[in-house]
Amino acid sequence: MCATCGCGHPHTEITLEERVLAKNDHLAAHNREWLAARGIRAINLMSSPGSGKTTLLERTLRALGDRPVAVIEGDQETALDADRIRATGCPVVQVNTGAGCHLDAAMVRDAAERLDPAPGALLFIENVGNLVCPALFDLGEDARVVVVSVTEGTDKPLKYPAMFAVADLVLVNKLDLLPYVEFDLGLCRKYLGSREVVALSATRGDQFELWLEWLTR
Repeated sequence: MCATCGCGHPHTEITLEERVLAKNDHLAAHNREWLAARGIRAINLMSSPGSGKTTLLERTLRALGDRPVAVIEGDQETALDADRIRATGCPVVQVNTGAGCHLDAAMVRDAAERLDPAPGALLFIENVGNLVCPALFDLGEDARVVVVSVTEGTDKPLKYPAMFAVADLVLVNKLDLLPYVEFDLGLCRKYLGSREVVALSATRGDQFELWLEWLTR
């Protein structure tokens, strides 16, 4: 059960969700203004656990070189992913949500103020691994990127339509494992409809330049 958005309580779910989302949207609007005033572009990275978000971020940070970048790491517990990001030399703040299954606008604002990214920086927000609740919560980001791996099955866009509907870009990761799993890339693209899709390998680097091109675009 999500302790933040109240899912699991059918009798109060609609009212509570409306209240929570309205407050969050108000805070997200302030985040967007705060980031825009500093020329900071924020990317919300969302996926299920184990899709390779952190590996993707590590390779991305190293590829971006001297460009100012900062990262907000979201997890229910531990600072393991933040430690991996810190090892690249990038400033990072860990946000632990406890029983919560997603980041919200208030968490992001607090983390962003602590990070204090340089003007014009690229801010990556690695959300909690979950293909449900994060889709509902605006963080004040400029773009939403959903990462799905070939090991998860072709049908993820059908099972979690709300998540993929909000994606500005879908990254199909672990392309290097495609010969060893049952995953139909063409069918997955069909399920995603008009969504922009980039297939890559964050581990081996296959087609990684397409992701970097999207970021600079």
